[in-house]
Amino acid sequence: VQLQASGGGLVQAGGSLRLSCAASGRTFSIYALGWFRQAPGKEREFVATISSSGGSTYYADSVKGRFTISRDNAKNTVYLQMNSLKPEDTADYYCAAGPFVSTAPKPYDYWGQGTQVTVSS
Repeated sequence: VQLQASGGGLVQAGGSLRLSCAASGRTFSIYALGWFRQAPGKEREFVATISSSGGSTYYADSVKGRFTISRDNAKNTVYLQMNSLKPEDTADYYCAAGPFVSTAPKPYDYWGQGTQVTVSS
């Protein structure tokens, strides 16, 4: 599976962005998908994850109520809708695919390149 993330950019605090991650391959629907982020000088951290069916989602406490993860298996795409953005959301955002939902990076086998999100105050 190859993943291609897009949708990052510069936005003011309080604004919104929607990230997309398109996947190649016909087995997209069997994978759990996750979003992680990494700010300069910090470790990669969990943001959100969604099960293969889309029936289960989990979020980091820092984004709960502001971010929504969703997937469209027909389009082989996972999304991250980000609302009420804060300067501390500034980071490179990565999508990942793995065998089951996890808040840790290790179970994810496939990673996309990062897409940069910058939130100005």
